[in-house]
Amino acid sequence: MKCVFAGTFDPITLGHENVIKKASELFDEVVVAICVNRTKSTMFSLETRLNALNAVCLPYKNVKVTHYEGFLVDFMRENAIKYNLRGVRSAVDYEYETAMHEVNSALLPDAVTLYLPCETSFRHVSSTLVREMAFYGKDFSAFVPTAAREILENDVKKR
Repeated sequence: MKCVFAGTFDPITLGHENVIKKASELFDEVVVAICVNRTKSTMFSLETRLNALNAVCLPYKNVKVTHYEGFLVDFMRENAIKYNLRGVRSAVDYEYETAMHEVNSALLPDAVTLYLPCETSFRHVSSTLVREMAFYGKDFSAFVPTAAREILENDVKKR
């Protein structure tokens, strides 16, 4: 079985890494896909996000990192992926993801959305928190995977 775990990963957090690890144990193949959304601005470049994700996913032989533009369901259809894995931290995440599930189901009825919670110790960690810390020059290293720290810190130093 193959799944996609999609997001902006701006940047990848410990919660994301936790979901990727769990997914790698559940699925034969996990596609971690960065969504390039032209209507959404990001702090970290696509190149930085790809490099950070590749570094984090290196230990997982069944995980592939890529990116796409447009609708997730089109990416899923083009790559013969049935399972859409969504990481959730809270009831707020669940509500948002459920709304997205409804839209995706209307566009690709065969798609199956699966919710996978991250560990409790990572529930307070969000990409928004990390971006804000980075913007104000705070040390965000405790909230991002070790393999991604230097990549992200170097990107911030260039600003």
